[in-house]
Amino acid sequence: MHFYKVSFSGLNLSALTYHSDKKIENFTAVKVNLNRKENTGYVVSQCDEPDFKTLEILEILPYSLTKIQAELVKFISYYYTCNFGVAIGLCEENTTKDTQNFTQNFNKTPTLNEKQNSALNFIKSHKTSLLFGDTGSGKSEVYIAAIKEILDNGEQALFLMPEISLTPQMQKRLEGFFGEAVAIWHSKISAKKKGEILENIANGKVLLVAGARSALFLPMSNLKLIVVDEEHDDSYKNTGSRPHYNARDLVLFLSSKFDVRVILGSATPSLTSFHKQPVFRMRGTFFNSQKFFIYDESETGLTQILKDEIAKCLANKKQAVICLPTRANFKYLECKECGESIKCPFCSIGMSFYKKQNVLKCQYCEYKMPVTQRCEKCGSQMIEAKKIGTSELLEQLQNEFANARISKFDRDEITTQNKLVKALKEFNDGKIDILVGTQMLSKGHDYHNVDLAVIMGIDELLNYPDFRAREKTLALSMQVAGRAGRNGIGRVIVQSRQREFFENYISDYDKFLADELSFRESLYPPFARLLRIIISHKNEANTKKIMDEMILRINSLQNDQEFQVIGYGKCAIERLGDKFRYEILIRSSSHLPLINIANICNQEHADIDIDPVNFS
Repeated sequence: MHFYKVSFSGLNLSALTYHSDKKIENFTAVKVNLNRKENTGYVVSQCDEPDFKTLEILEILPYSLTKIQAELVKFISYYYTCNFGVAIGLCEENTTKDTQNFTQNFNKTPTLNEKQNSALNFIKSHKTSLLFGDTGSGKSEVYIAAIKEILDNGEQALFLMPEISLTPQMQKRLEGFFGEAVAIWHSKISAKKKGEILENIANGKVLLVAGARSALFLPMSNLKLIVVDEEHDDSYKNTGSRPHYNARDLVLFLSSKFDVRVILGSATPSLTSFHKQPVFRMRGTFFNSQKFFIYDESETGLTQILKDEIAKCLANKKQAVICLPTRANFKYLECKECGESIKCPFCSIGMSFYKKQNVLKCQYCEYKMPVTQRCEKCGSQMIEAKKIGTSELLEQLQNEFANARISKFDRDEITTQNKLVKALKEFNDGKIDILVGTQMLSKGHDYHNVDLAVIMGIDELLNYPDFRAREKTLALSMQVAGRAGRNGIGRVIVQSRQREFFENYISDYDKFLADELSFRESLYPPFARLLRIIISHKNEANTKKIMDEMILRINSLQNDQEFQVIGYGKCAIERLGDKFRYEILIRSSSHLPLINIANICNQEHADIDIDPVNFS
């Protein structure tokens, strides 16, 4: 008789013990009884006979996780501190034992210049590497050339992008080279379409999958190359739910375990990748491009400088993109008498004002309420709107440029994949003159008629209490600036009262990387690792009590392991979703003490986040 630990996909449940008279390989799917109902689970390990009665495994199913999926599950469970079932829930089922070899002919080949050929040779000589190429330097052609070599051998490749906003344009480019051997994978595609893609991966018709971070968990057993485009982007980190894995980091882990080459690419690479990976630098642009920077040292808003430059752009029959990180008409309403903002009743943040619907909306929990005319704190009726958002800017632009075709590009407007494709196509076809949006605008779109890029509202990002605030703000600004002058002369307006920072770095990311690395040495990543533990509970006293108990447990480890408690207390956003939030932030030169701490603090009300990217 054999005894096995079985975990259940997506369930936050410790592995349960079952028995069978058959030998079963790890990560094979089995049918068992769970709570008196038949359920599918996965054998995660063999174990000794327990001292309690066990149920029998009813059936061994004819599929299992691929070797790559199994390694991901084991590593995620260990490093990100979660049960096997939660990690297995990230994976798509592999209903076929082996991927068939399906050789296809790809006749079209990208034409590379000397610099691009050097980049390709560099990539081929390193198992993992960073392609640090300026916006428009031709990184995509290098990716495609590397992918083609893999697909020509009948092997598989994965092309990861940070968000689905990138997929329409990249999909068109990849399909132009690889036809039906390409599949696009992200959360918005239908269950039926997902089933077709999984079948085509299994039968070898699909050799290249392009998509968001979830594509990493597909059953690709013959995977030989992974490209991580815009590798600096925080969208690769799963912040919304546990486990808080980072797909970019998982890709590098896979390369250490399998014969899988990895290409990280960005015009504004993360300091961690730049410091730790072999780097090939692609300077300049693939196209004939020049950029001129204009500084507007004003409060965020539609100033005369912006109006003049937009008018010039429209007169020349060119297009403009305007990036403003804030949605709605205004970020919040504030009392002019006492300074109190109108906050969400369930979250300790100001509610955004939507003028058209005449409602206030919380951008975190989505709660809506009518616009109030009186301050709850002091009773004053002197309420004013603060911090302009995309909806208000759109309205002001429409009033100022009545004949211009202006559209909004943010998460309020772009709610489906079809709307995304339609908006980008209309802009690409010249049916939109000005595109106003949030950070979504920065995501690598390639349009050759944009001669003006406007960056607004970024001083707040730069001043945010986060060790990566400068890196994030500069990367966003440079990515937005990269939309202008893709083929010709481009103008970039930076609306900021911190002109010196942008003048120093916006045209020289190399200088920023060197300066920032010296600033972070021994204190922050890439020289140290961080662990953030968030404790949340509906009762504030209980929240603080749990945190205090954790601090005592953590301090008891200080003699055995090297780590530092940087601080603990209330989160920057003290209340979210009607729960009070406290946090503990810990630093170490090694991941081992952090994982030990994560394990002793892992409980119902604790959210464990190793290598955090969000500190709100």
